[in-house]
Amino acid sequence: MDLGIKGKKAVVSASSKGLGRGCAMALAEAGVDLVLNARGSAALEETAAQIRARFGVQVVTVAGDITQGQVRDAILRAAEGADILVTNAGGPPPGLWSDWSREDFIRAIDANMLTPIALMQALMPGMIARGWGRVVNITSQSVKAPIAQLGLSNAARAGLTGFVAGTARQVAPSGVTINNLLPGIHDTDRAAALDGGVVASKGISMDAARALRMADIPARRYGTAEEFGAACAFLCSQHAGFIVGQNILMDGGAINATL
Repeated sequence: MDLGIKGKKAVVSASSKGLGRGCAMALAEAGVDLVLNARGSAALEETAAQIRARFGVQVVTVAGDITQGQVRDAILRAAEGADILVTNAGGPPPGLWSDWSREDFIRAIDANMLTPIALMQALMPGMIARGWGRVVNITSQSVKAPIAQLGLSNAARAGLTGFVAGTARQVAPSGVTINNLLPGIHDTDRAAALDGGVVASKGISMDAARALRMADIPARRYGTAEEFGAACAFLCSQHAGFIVGQNILMDGGAINATL
């Protein structure tokens, strides 16, 4: 399918690895020029080089922590005229409700709520002026069904979801859509880290930990970054203009809910 976005410009954060990288790859395959950001410059430059070689699109990289104002300003300078924004950030560490301090919550909210909002506030006015734009926020299945040990993530991502719910309806008349993609367990570094926690707590092997978690997924497997990226690219396409303010699960059926 021709997504109709060849020649558009996208910003994708946390895009050197995992789901962000999957989204960047899928957008590049559709002919979209990219501004990529991640904290680690080596992995970021490797991903950018692979995308340029494979798809021939323009790729600008900005390494650094996007929650820092000076890094975000550099991204926004490179992103001038961007038509597409994909926000993404690694989730806060797991733990117990009684372990988290005010500072822990502020860090989580800054990374997983306030930074995506700041990027939207900076880039959507240009999209509105041009009469077209797409925003996809990568959040989590925990927005639909909270994960007890991920309370920091539950709180921060729920706040972002609430902001999007109202804002998406305000900008839709101008041809700008905002939607959220809610990943379940995908075969990424984040999944490996959480699997490592299962290994430590239960004293089992990594393979056993993965099998244990897969047993709770109706698809009986982890998702892939490639299929997640394809869904993201569709939401960014010309064909998705009537999808507004939605929270779309990509979890292999793990959340057992009718709606």
